[in-house]
This record gives sequence, C-alpha cells and structure tokens, in this order.
Amino acid sequence: MTAPKKRRLWFTISCAALLILLLNYQPIQHYISVVKNKQVVTADSALDEKSRLQSLIEQWKEGKEEQPVDAVVDPTWKAIPGYNGRIVDMEASINKMLAAGAASPEMLVYKEVPPAVSLKDLGAQPIYRGNPKKPAISFMINVAWGNEYLDSMLDTLDKHKVKTTFFLDGSWVKRYPEEAKKIAARGHEIGNHAYSHPDMKTLGTQRIHQEINRTQEIITKTLGIKPTLFAPPSGSFNQRVVQIAHDPFQMNTIMWTADTVDWQKPPPAYVIRKISGLMGNGVLVLMHPTSTSEKSLDQLLTIAKQKGLVPTTVTEVISSNRIP
Repeated sequence: MTAPKKRRLWFTISCAALLILLLNYQPIQHYISVVKNKQVVTADSALDEKSRLQSLIEQWKEGKEEQPVDAVVDPTWKAIPGYNGRIVDMEASINKMLAAGAASPEMLVYKEVPPAVSLKDLGAQPIYRGNPKKPAISFMINVAWGNEYLDSMLDTLDKHKVKTTFFLDGSWVKRYPEEAKKIAARGHEIGNHAYSHPDMKTLGTQRIHQEINRTQEIITKTLGIKPTLFAPPSGSFNQRVVQIAHDPFQMNTIMWTADTVDWQKPPPAYVIRKISGLMGNGVLVLMHPTSTSEKSLDQLLTIAKQKGLVPTTVTEVISSNRIP
C-alpha cells in the first residue's frame, strides 16, 4: 500500500472513531433526548389549546346559532322568500383564534345554512316583500318619465353609498339610452318595466310576451344586461302575467310593500312621515323620479339606516342571504 493510501485509510478510521465517541458522549445524548421530549410536549400543548378553545366556543355559541326559515306562500303577501340560518364553524373559529393568539366570542366564524324551501320552489308567484327576519330594505325606482330628477336621485344614492333597483320602461330606454347607461354605470340593478306602460292584466298572451320581450331586447342591446325582475306598470297584473314573466323569461314579478304615491305630488314631509312609519325588515318601497321623491330620498335613506336597515337592491332583499 502506498503512503497516500495509508494516510487516507487512517483519516477515515480516525473520523469514524471520533463520531462514535461524540454520539456516546453524555451531553449529546442529553440534547437529543431534550429535543425529542420538547416535540412531544409542543404537540400535546397544541392539542390542549385546541381542546380549550373548542370548550370555550361551545359555550360562546349558545344563543348565537339560528335555524333557516323556509320560503312560503302567504295569503296576503304571496311569495315570501326564505332566510338562511347560521351555525358556528368550529374548525374555522379555532384556526382564526390560534392565528391571532387570542380568543373571544366576537371572533367566532359562522357559515350559512340555506332553507329547505327556497323562493324558486314556490313557482310563479308575485313578490311584495323580503323575509321579515332580514334587516334589508329597497327603495326601488320605476322609470318611464321624470328625467329631470334622475341625476339628483343618483347623487343622493351615491352619497349614501347605496345601490338600488331601477325598473326601466322599454320605450324610455329606446328614447333615452344615455340616461339608461348612466343608471347602469353607477352600479344599480336594472329591472324590466314593460315597453309601453300598459295595463298588463287586460292584455292577451301574445301582447304580454311582446311587452316583456321588447323591453328585454332593448335593455340587453343598450346595456348588455338581461333583467331577472319584472315590475308591472301601475302594479296591474294577473296570474297569466306572472306566469309568462316566470316562464319563459325566468323573471320574478315584483310588487311593493310601501308606496310613496309620489306621482300624486304629495309634500315630501308627508312621504317621509308615511314611509318611515312603514319601514321594516324586507320592505320594498315604490318610488319614481319625481320632485317629491327627489326631495324625500336623502332623509328616507338616513332614517332606514337609523332603524338598522340596509338599503340595497331588490334582488338582495328577496335573496335568502343573511345581512352581515
């Protein structure tokens, strides 16, 4: 064996001997033991903390969970939408508290539970209101005239950061496409208000189809939107109208819970007093772009918020989604 090979062999043997010595050295053995024990203790501590949080959450969720409410057909209000229930999401709540390093009832995470019977299950029915458990309200605006008040009403809605639903007459959209685009551009929901403002309940099947379809076409062509809500002009309808709107157009027929009757030009103070007394969960308020509503809208929105209601679109009011 050559000298270099002998040196490499002795070096290898020396390293192996040193490694054996180190591994059997008591401080090393002690360190390995401590690390292993620490890992076990840490895992046990995490399990203990999760168990502690689970116990707290079980206490905190008492009285905070709610059962869903089914949609029903009421003799007076016809189709009343359902309302989602809520339950505590145990895993999400624990993870949130662990990540925050804190725990309190305000940190509970919920998930919604839909009702067994939804609005769709009720078939072709008119809708006059949202669910009475939902703290939402809509100041919906039917537009077939009154352009001079639109900008002011839009500005008031912007001021309150509210999006609502405008039901547009088809012939109005054809005459004033830029006004219609302005409403849509401000983020408001667009509904169908027939084409020529007829008395829908007096029309035959073909004419009902025509009134709804022409308006759908002009709104889609002008705004790129296909409405899912239909508001009969003057609130005039029969079951045939509701059925045709529902099928083939897949639209809900929308009425109202409270009417400003603003087209009669009552004093704004009268409208504010009347409507504020009718405000409540799930209420749909009928308005038009009139001087009376223009002067009433700001205060009505303020009063609604003071009552704990969320002014929003008709679609949101009649959905089963919970208000945060």
